[in-house]
Amino acid sequence: MKKRSIALIIWLMSIALLGVVAMQYYFIRETYQQKSKLFDEGVMASLNAVSGLIERREIYLFTREQQKMNQTKYLQDQEKQRKKERLLSEQLDVQEKIKLLQQKQIEIENRFRDAERELKDEYGNAVELENSFYETYIRRPAYQRYVDIQISQGPSRDGNFINNDVSIVATVNVPIIAAKDDSVRYGIPIIDGTTGKAKLYTIVLPPKSSDKIAFELYNYERKLKELNLRKLESAFSLEDSVAILGGKNPELVEQVAIAMELAKKPLRERINITSVQRLIKDELNRRDIHTPFNIEIRDRHNNNLIFNIQTAANFNSSEKITRYSTPLFQGDANNQTPGLLSVYFPNKKSIIADNMSYLILPTLALFALLIGCFVYTLSIIFKQKKISEMKTDFINNMTHEFKTPVATIMIASESLRDPEISSDEKRVNRLANIIYDENVRLGSHIERVLNIARLEKENLKIERVDVEVNDLVSGVLDSMQLQLQKANGRINIDLSAEKDTVIGDELHLSNVMFNLVDNAIKYSLDAPEITVKTYNSKGNIIFTVADKGMGMTKEQQEKIFDQFYRIPTGNIHNVKGFGLGLSYVNDIIKRLDGRIEVKSEKDKGTQFEVTLPLKSN
Repeated sequence: MKKRSIALIIWLMSIALLGVVAMQYYFIRETYQQKSKLFDEGVMASLNAVSGLIERREIYLFTREQQKMNQTKYLQDQEKQRKKERLLSEQLDVQEKIKLLQQKQIEIENRFRDAERELKDEYGNAVELENSFYETYIRRPAYQRYVDIQISQGPSRDGNFINNDVSIVATVNVPIIAAKDDSVRYGIPIIDGTTGKAKLYTIVLPPKSSDKIAFELYNYERKLKELNLRKLESAFSLEDSVAILGGKNPELVEQVAIAMELAKKPLRERINITSVQRLIKDELNRRDIHTPFNIEIRDRHNNNLIFNIQTAANFNSSEKITRYSTPLFQGDANNQTPGLLSVYFPNKKSIIADNMSYLILPTLALFALLIGCFVYTLSIIFKQKKISEMKTDFINNMTHEFKTPVATIMIASESLRDPEISSDEKRVNRLANIIYDENVRLGSHIERVLNIARLEKENLKIERVDVEVNDLVSGVLDSMQLQLQKANGRINIDLSAEKDTVIGDELHLSNVMFNLVDNAIKYSLDAPEITVKTYNSKGNIIFTVADKGMGMTKEQQEKIFDQFYRIPTGNIHNVKGFGLGLSYVNDIIKRLDGRIEVKSEKDKGTQFEVTLPLKSN
């Protein structure tokens, strides 16, 4: 496979992998946002339900108590009763509208308080500006020079002011321009690094409250007061309301002034915090929100903390807290909600992420699988490319190795056809010997290739007989004497192993020895100097073949037992072969339950060490 094709495959697979990652990220982000929105809606719905339950329970308990205290019955008049029902229905409708408007106003106030808190935390010297002052002096460039910033102390190192005693006034009175909106603006004095003078930087916050909602509240509250006066005139009591809402006629009549007693009680006495905690938990569980939470109940008039219950641990201070709040006792006779019930969930993001673990964990597993497949595919491609190159080199070498003896046989055969040569017996015998030797050489090459093929197919026949290693080594070395003499080589033999009997295949072990000695001869730079030893160690026999040849690098030592791998020989051109010998040696030794190791240094020589288990007695 060409490099260009491999690069194209890598490019396409990378784009596909990045596309899958991007799609999964988008899907998880959208799912998280949806889960967060559902979480917020569920919590607010639970708080509103709890607020209503608290108020209804208080009314119920108060009414039951009043019923026990007062046994006087009102005279029932049907026309008056219908009038009371209409009045009550109208009153409840007005109260519901007031409740909704107050909720909206609270949300606007909460947003402003949160923004104001963040601003004050960041800029301690921020000063609130009147909108008319802003429109007159700040917004109009011609009058900005009349703005005077008075500061009691100097600036800090970062250019912000440490002291909160800052005043922003106008030095010249000009016609005032009315405010254009109800936003809240803050002025922040910043020191100019070049002039050393303070400049004014303004930040706009959302309105403190909605004038439109306040106006509507005022109208509805005035209407509710009128209804209360009418209720007083008709001696309409809280017990009547409860009875009508329950579909029953009022049994006990009390003047409406009694209902106002509820609003006079301290907020702490009106709330059972244990009951509130249980109600919130039940409502959250009904909406499949099963997680710890913290509760705060504050007096809405002075913002004092009345109750604070911490049940959620592991608070993460770096995460912005989202408080969910709802007013308490919105149906009080004076139409003033005395308390604010709030809950918040430390580590809200972690809670939602945990609820999404069923989605995140499989996604991560899928990513890991895709990346693993991607890496594995690339490794296979590069490995196959490398094997393909090695096989191509093998075929070239094999062609060269086969071409030489075939050409020699062809020349010798043609010479034999010459009548002058065929009449000379000595020349005929020499040519016949050449043909025989080259045939033996071809057969040796073919046998090596066939042996490797049999090893790969697992059908190479390995005999298990007693083999005397010392005798086998001596026989192989004797047969290679002519080859050593031709290379002007010298061999040192030390067969000191006292026990040398192993269970193995004599033919294949001879081939192993032949390959090791042959490599020592071929890869010697000058006249080969080879040392062959045998010795015993821990129930094994070890034979070594060492030379003082060209040696190998660490990287080459890791590859020499791979098929088709041949060590680059530089300018040495007499080293021939297929790159199959050491692969064959390694496989044979492993099949005989042995091991082979190599120790080598570049330009200093190489030593092969073969370990085989001795035959047990």
